[in-house]
Amino acid sequence: MNDPYTLAESAAPRTRAQAAAFVRGLTVRPDFFGPGYRKRDPYETGPGTWTVLGEDCVWRREPLAGTVLAGLTRSFVRPDTDGKGPVFVSLTVTVHSSVVGARRDMAVSLEEPLRCPKQQLNASEWVQGMTSRGDPYDEQRTATSDDDLAEFGEYVVDGDGKPRRFDWFKHRLGPVTVAATVRHAVGADEAEKTKVTQDALGGVTFVTADIDRLGAVRAKKAGVSGDAAEGADDE
Repeated sequence: MNDPYTLAESAAPRTRAQAAAFVRGLTVRPDFFGPGYRKRDPYETGPGTWTVLGEDCVWRREPLAGTVLAGLTRSFVRPDTDGKGPVFVSLTVTVHSSVVGARRDMAVSLEEPLRCPKQQLNASEWVQGMTSRGDPYDEQRTATSDDDLAEFGEYVVDGDGKPRRFDWFKHRLGPVTVAATVRHAVGADEAEKTKVTQDALGGVTFVTADIDRLGAVRAKKAGVSGDAAEGADDE
């Protein structure tokens, strides 16, 4: 069995400057997520802030937590071409200061739909009916991360009575997390929604593969094994 994609903690960025350079150096192209996507304006957000779900179930950008070194979000859109509306995809890479911190972030994310089944994205948009599922790495899974989770629900725009599907995926590679959101077109049928979701997950895999590749290079330079990521801070 192939080892999962990962990033050895001992070879990961150690400072905020290194982490910012790391996330900016990752290749993330619009066509990673399927045909027809282009960069959205604004395209990048970060790396000195990250999004946090407050106790009031409202998402806000806040200064990085003490255990987070950098976070960068890139946003894309597939414009409406057939009257079904646009599709929006965002991808966020977050570098934590340790594997333990990244694991805790995954655990918090897994619990958030239980705490906030309805979440306000901004003044006019929210998601509702959120459910989550975690998938620790085992022999039954494709080796694209150390562990991952998925959330599903409905995306609603104020004044629009037609909820649309919302997907949210998060993968962890050592101390780094990769999260993607998908806001589906309002008029899409089930086959198209499935295709959009699969393409978005494919885009996440492209990015996790790049992190794994960079991790192997950094680990080789540091003279450590790529297996050093897991368990480094468990004691």
